[in-house]
Amino acid sequence: MKLDGRRESTNVEDRRGRRGGTSLAGMGIGGIIIAALLTWIMGGNPMDVLTEAGMEQMQGTEQTVQTEFSPEEQELAKFSRQILAGTEDVWAQEFKKMGKEYVPPRLVLYTGSTQSACGQGQASMGPFYCSGDQAVYIDLSFFMDMKRTLGADGDFAYAYVIAHEVGHHVQYLLGDLNEAHSRMAGLPERESNKISVRLELQADFYAGVWAHHDNALFGSLEPGDVEEAIDCARKIGDNYLQEKARGYSQPETFNHGTSEQRSRWLNKGISTGDIRQGNTFALSDSQL
Repeated sequence: MKLDGRRESTNVEDRRGRRGGTSLAGMGIGGIIIAALLTWIMGGNPMDVLTEAGMEQMQGTEQTVQTEFSPEEQELAKFSRQILAGTEDVWAQEFKKMGKEYVPPRLVLYTGSTQSACGQGQASMGPFYCSGDQAVYIDLSFFMDMKRTLGADGDFAYAYVIAHEVGHHVQYLLGDLNEAHSRMAGLPERESNKISVRLELQADFYAGVWAHHDNALFGSLEPGDVEEAIDCARKIGDNYLQEKARGYSQPETFNHGTSEQRSRWLNKGISTGDIRQGNTFALSDSQL
């Protein structure tokens, strides 16, 4: 991506280097990385997933995290601030077209663990959006893990991850996120998962819409960027991650969409840039 000279958002809270509140107990680094990748795709509220996965065994501890950061991490922090700024510019423009005002989310950078309005955030969750405080939370080590564990790499792939979480904020502002969560609360898991898939595919689509307009405004996309993001979307599909972690997949448990669905909806957003074409809730399962 071409980001030289681009502004950095000031709507960022940098908590990196602060003391954490909890740590994972009984898991090796390999297990933590796999947990991060599986849990991140849970989207808006990964705390429920952590509980179901046995996180009640977490032990409360105080630990000191590093205060000196590598040049790579500092560059990722700057990159994240620039991408957030791009989402602010694009979504302010798109909301204005709808006669609405865009109130941007806050970006919280942290190391290890941090508190959110949705509960305790852990690096093992990966990036997540919390509607309770309208903030996107990111431990930047996730991008390094994404590269090492999945081979999903490239600046536009990382930008897609951030833009997807901002997409959940767009859903929150438009009322779709809370409505979907309300519907999910009263349904059996299998039916709730179907609504979750629609939320996540729409957030993928919104990430693509952002990329379309960011490129129109700033000429940000370079050859190979779209392919990087599409590859990333494929590698965070439910089927791909389950097969990587377990050796098989269970379609009835999918709650973010398959590799094919995620990459297709992201690409649709990139190619059209038209928010009106992203109503995943109006489609049947077969149409997704």
